[in-house]
Amino acid sequence: MTEGLTRQQYLDLYYFMRLNRAVEDMMVKLFRQNKIVGGLYSSLGQEAVSVGTAYALEKKDWLAPMIRNIGALLVKGVPPRDIFMQHMAKYDSPTKGKDGTSHFGDLENLHIVSPISMLGDLIPVMTGVAMAGRYLGQKIVAMTWIGDGGSSTGVFHEGLNFAAVQKAPFVLVLENNQWAYSTPVKRQVPLENLADRGKAYGISSYTVDGNDVVAVYSAAKEAVDRARNGDGPILIEVKTFRRLGHAQHDPAEYVPKEMRAYWEARDPITLYEKFLTSENLLDDKGKKEIEDKIEKLLSAERDFAENSPMPPAEFAAQGVYCTGDDCHKVAPKWQRPIAEVTPPKSSVAAVWTVKGFGSGKGSGGGSAPIHFGDTQKHQDQAEAVPDQKPKDTEVPEAVAKTMEARNAKPTKVAAKVPVNVAAKVSAKSPVKTPAKKIAPKKSAKSAVVHAKPAARKARR
Repeated sequence: MTEGLTRQQYLDLYYFMRLNRAVEDMMVKLFRQNKIVGGLYSSLGQEAVSVGTAYALEKKDWLAPMIRNIGALLVKGVPPRDIFMQHMAKYDSPTKGKDGTSHFGDLENLHIVSPISMLGDLIPVMTGVAMAGRYLGQKIVAMTWIGDGGSSTGVFHEGLNFAAVQKAPFVLVLENNQWAYSTPVKRQVPLENLADRGKAYGISSYTVDGNDVVAVYSAAKEAVDRARNGDGPILIEVKTFRRLGHAQHDPAEYVPKEMRAYWEARDPITLYEKFLTSENLLDDKGKKEIEDKIEKLLSAERDFAENSPMPPAEFAAQGVYCTGDDCHKVAPKWQRPIAEVTPPKSSVAAVWTVKGFGSGKGSGGGSAPIHFGDTQKHQDQAEAVPDQKPKDTEVPEAVAKTMEARNAKPTKVAAKVPVNVAAKVSAKSPVKTPAKKIAPKKSAKSAVVHAKPAARKARR
């Protein structure tokens, strides 16, 4: 048994997995009755992933599900009727009938960000949510999910790198369900463990059996605690299997029969029932009570959803764009003194220190950030006389000379002098720079000298 879980928590995991499957079974019936107007995406065989990871979050934490994470919605507190009505496009649904799938959220109460169809885009979004919570002092953790196929998108890598650089309190659950639509994972990722992708961004990662809900919860709980304590983002790869097609229209005939049979024998609910029974946490009576509870709940929730009206025609022109407070109110919830993040306490002087130039002052005495000229000579002088430090308002000698020369005439670039040629050139007869560039030849006439040759020879 996992240390820290009570008997009720073990049973909660079982209840939510059973509820997850029952909700989807109910929607399959509604779909076949033509009562569901949108697409239907099953998570059959993946219930342990959604339930086990979401159960590790606290009430104040934020999550953003994908279309197969209905179990996470249920754990967070979304009633089944909202899921039914959403897919049936009813007026009482969270989006008032404007969407036929799971694209809905609850920012104010349940801290749920709506799914985004473009796979991977939730990663930078939830990184931003995690950073905002840290800024407000809320000490929250943000979580989202991605599939094995979605982990090959550019925004997956950009978002994960962004989270890593910011050390955001963020947990990413990578559901390796073996198929990106009809493409097997081995055809699109040359890795055995997708968790290895976290190494590229210097973050910790876990690989866990996605059909073992206790193992999933344990890994997620440790990751959430670490992220909350400042360890930065964590990637969790859960190895599982999508037992149905991409959606109801996909029979998934591309899946080998042997593979399907193997994973069906490892059904996460069946495995967990055996575990609960072996640990004397569930018996036939307790199982029957949970089944009756779910059946009674879903019967009432389905009736409510079916009796909900369809949206009126004129509503199609309303609520298309958010218009501010009259649409929904979202205000920052500060849990730290605002003075910490507002001037003057939050202000950082835009100054810097460069040896030989002072701090934060430009060559004109202002705060211009750019200096001109070679600093080597001035640095040498500063080192020779350590007590004489240039003031911030003074113009360094090297800078002044460079600026004076630059203002007087354009700078000309001289060609390098070959050693054998420079030795033949008299110090009293400097050679003028030619009007156009001439390739060096063996003749002394091709050489160009822009300083005193004798001095250059002495330095050599």
